[in-house]
Amino acid sequence: MKSFALPLTAMFCALHVIPSAHAEESPQSPYSLSFSLGATSDYVFRGVSQTQNEPAVQGGLEFAHASGIYIGLWGSNVAWVKDGGYKDDNSLEVDLYGGFRGNFTEDFGYDAGIITYYYPGNKISGATDPDTTEVYAGVSWRTISFKYSHAVSKHLFGWTADDGGKTRGSYYLDLSGTYDLGSGWSVLAHVGYQDIKDNDEASYTDWKLGVSKDLGFGIVSLAYTDTDASKSAYTWDGEKVADARVILSFQTGF
Repeated sequence: MKSFALPLTAMFCALHVIPSAHAEESPQSPYSLSFSLGATSDYVFRGVSQTQNEPAVQGGLEFAHASGIYIGLWGSNVAWVKDGGYKDDNSLEVDLYGGFRGNFTEDFGYDAGIITYYYPGNKISGATDPDTTEVYAGVSWRTISFKYSHAVSKHLFGWTADDGGKTRGSYYLDLSGTYDLGSGWSVLAHVGYQDIKDNDEASYTDWKLGVSKDLGFGIVSLAYTDTDASKSAYTWDGEKVADARVILSFQTGF
């Protein structure tokens, strides 16, 4: 469940030997490869702790083309898959994604693609499959973005409908924004709504407010997050995973 990923792009250029003072500069490669690495006091995705209120180490890489096409891989340690009884030997989440992004104008952008949240391990007999695939589409205006994600797998993160049926068609709405305060400081805000198809108890709204500081070698952030999720639906293995909390995170990229 890719989150807190703030990768910085590293452009690759061919080695160029200048034969004379009139030589032209080497053209910049249309391809880019970026890496991210980070740590957080609690891996919270859509307002819900994925690590049963414990810290996480995360990292990823993304390959992109100047045309707007991109593919990526991202990973983090998790605990809910094993503790929730879905897979008996899982402690990792791997996200595989790809899409197309660009700009309508200087201020307006767009992004569309597909992502699979994969949890390696052996599924426990009788359990629903936590592995999830979503398609998504989003638009942005300057530093404000809106994104819609739609589940196309049989179940969304193992959830079932009230009658035990599939939850394909579940969706998530994400409205987020940042504001630059200067000197490397920014404030961030987010509100989202998770709809679990035909399961009102599991559906909820989440929100977040925080501040971040660019240290030059990475970004540190402190954020408050909360939800109105049902405590009975979001108490996993004795841990309340969707209540209010403060999260400290660090992210770097190259």
